[in-house]
Amino acid sequence: MDPLGKGTAVRPIVGLIGAFMLAIANQYLFYGAIIGVSYPIFILLLYAYLLHDRRNRLREISGFGWFMFAVVMLLSLTYALFNNPFFSALNFLAIPPLVFLHMAYLRGAKRIPWWDIRIIEEALTHLFALSMRHVPTVFRIVRVTAARKGGTQRKSALGKVLIGLCISVPLLIVVVNLLASADGVFQRALSGFPDWWNGLSIGEGVSRLLWILLAGIAFFCYLWGFVKPGRSSVKVDRTVTKSVPEESQYVSMRIDPIIMATLLVSVNVVYVLFVVLQFSYLFGAWEGALPDGKTYAEYARSGFMELVAVSFINFAILIIALLSRGAEDPARLRSLISKLLYLLVGCSGVMLYSAYSRLILYEEMYGYTYIRFLVHAFMIFLAILLIIAAIRIRTDVIPLAKCYIVIGLASYVFMNYVGMDRVIAGNNIDRYREGGAIDPQYLSTLSADAMPLLAEFSKKEYPGLKPLLKDRWKELANESRRPWQSFNLSVYAAEEKLHDLFRE
Repeated sequence: MDPLGKGTAVRPIVGLIGAFMLAIANQYLFYGAIIGVSYPIFILLLYAYLLHDRRNRLREISGFGWFMFAVVMLLSLTYALFNNPFFSALNFLAIPPLVFLHMAYLRGAKRIPWWDIRIIEEALTHLFALSMRHVPTVFRIVRVTAARKGGTQRKSALGKVLIGLCISVPLLIVVVNLLASADGVFQRALSGFPDWWNGLSIGEGVSRLLWILLAGIAFFCYLWGFVKPGRSSVKVDRTVTKSVPEESQYVSMRIDPIIMATLLVSVNVVYVLFVVLQFSYLFGAWEGALPDGKTYAEYARSGFMELVAVSFINFAILIIALLSRGAEDPARLRSLISKLLYLLVGCSGVMLYSAYSRLILYEEMYGYTYIRFLVHAFMIFLAILLIIAAIRIRTDVIPLAKCYIVIGLASYVFMNYVGMDRVIAGNNIDRYREGGAIDPQYLSTLSADAMPLLAEFSKKEYPGLKPLLKDRWKELANESRRPWQSFNLSVYAAEEKLHDLFRE
């Protein structure tokens, strides 16, 4: 057993030094700073650290490997390019799990396919069990490196120098700050040092040091869990065979085809009746043919969320039915279920269209907001998934799990880059031009992404928006003076545009 991994291509001391260098960069980029351009920089450094040892249990990077890297990098770049608070919070939660899943796919000992649900278990097992078991390894490396008598005298001296520096740096931070507080002349002598040193208090120095210490240990343990996963984790999982459709691996208990056919007949009878009634006024709503004498607003509000919920339920039924199908099912029964599934997809499409038309009417009456925009996007996304599922009914060649994973990730990245705030601002401006209705208070709350468009609008068409934009300008001016780590292109462009607006 080689606990320190001496026989591996990556020496443990090199991995540990790299981990602490990454930790130093991490605290420099993020400590006391708002996330901005620092995030994509750190993600690049993190990938460089985790993938630099290509000879250690690293799977050849395939098309999906590069795709996942592009997804993670594009999402991290949003912190430097855009200023939408919703996606900033969502990406903050989404990016780390994506990185963990990506690493589990590239470096996991079990070599699980990327579309297999077990990749999540592999990522969690590595993140907690395999990484935590290497915490003692950190201290063992330091002890062995300090006590090792073998090797050249030069290597021994270098190790001792590194250990001495690790001890002296935190001690010097405390001592220098104490001396500067005790003697004004000494403090003035420090004026030649960078500003960050002068502003570094004892409390901040200890916090930064603790940050580096914990982050460095965490980075090393995570990497070393891949390099030395342990005997219990190095078995290659060969349970997946190409001859078995990938979806069948996730079905522990198939639903009997007769039960499924009965379920589909029952729900389709109700859905067909609903769709027939919908057609009596669905396509005439734009000409005023509304049910029960309802107004546009009442029609738009009524049943919208219910229709979306039913469409989502139908999608779940469709997926369960597809996963339950088996080649051993009777041919006539299989054909009947396929026809019922097509009918289910058709009814779901009508319901989605009905909900979509109601939402458009509602937006024309009350304007465009974050929630309404996101619901629009969700319905379009659900419609795409339904189309893929409909194709899957016809042929088992379509890899449903793979398609949904790739489309889901690509759609999420697209939503980040579509410019939600600018689209909402533009649609509300068009609504004002057509009917004169606008909510300036809401427009002023949009993120910096929309400010250049709103500045032009207030300058040329709606001066009443200027007082509200002036308050936003003051906020953005403070944001633009943040350290370089917090730089955001959208905030910079918005501040410049508003500065030009109020300078005139």
